[in-house]
Amino acid sequence: MNDFDIGIADFLLVTLDSLRLDVAQQTLRYGTTPFLSSLIGNHWEPRHSPGSFTYAAHAALFAGFWPTPIAPGPHARPFALRFTGSRSIDQDTCILDDDNIVAGLRRRGYHTICIGGVGYFNKLNPLGRVFPSLFDESEWRPEFGVSEVHSTRAQVRQAVESIGAAPPESPLFMFVNLSATHSPTHIYVPGARTDSVETQAAALAYVDRHLPPLFDALRSRRRGGMACLTSDHGTLFGEDGYTGHRVGHPTVWTVPYAEYTWKPLA
Repeated sequence: MNDFDIGIADFLLVTLDSLRLDVAQQTLRYGTTPFLSSLIGNHWEPRHSPGSFTYAAHAALFAGFWPTPIAPGPHARPFALRFTGSRSIDQDTCILDDDNIVAGLRRRGYHTICIGGVGYFNKLNPLGRVFPSLFDESEWRPEFGVSEVHSTRAQVRQAVESIGAAPPESPLFMFVNLSATHSPTHIYVPGARTDSVETQAAALAYVDRHLPPLFDALRSRRRGGMACLTSDHGTLFGEDGYTGHRVGHPTVWTVPYAEYTWKPLA
């Protein structure tokens, strides 16, 4: 987190829901995610997810436990809540005083916004309101959901609108859960009837085409900032007899992770 100026720079956290590491790497290799490549180069870092399904992984994220580098540790965390005896912080860890990092960043002056995607962010029931309630503002509409073929376009449009309306005097923490890479991804391949590596790759290529306005809007705030992009967990398409996630399988636990920083505009 050396490049992140806490309390001044904006911060973006994006989860590409259910995105597999091999799919993320494949799309970079084949050149079908050129915008992401412009941000992160030609490499996603493999990491281990703290959870095997969306709720668990995001609960850990908001508690400061992010995907862990796969090499033997210890590995210091970028954000941590003040906790006696923690062994995963160092001089570069941003230590926050609250029970979640959203509230902790708010204490540091951040205006916080959630752009929901999958059902755990839809606010339609008590469980779907847990994560959105952490934020100053939260947005979800049916067109953001997993079954909508234009979900990323709708989510990014909302994000850009929310960024434009955010108080300019405050740094911004924006969280976006992109639903397009979550099942059903076969909607991105004409004629496909089942989800596969190929259909999730098509979904990620679709996401890539709609991301630029989000980053343009953040850069226009002229503060500089940092983006962390990660999957919450992977998913299985029949490997070893498994389909989906919420199982202890390497394809589920190993996720792509990347960081990107931008400088303040003069």
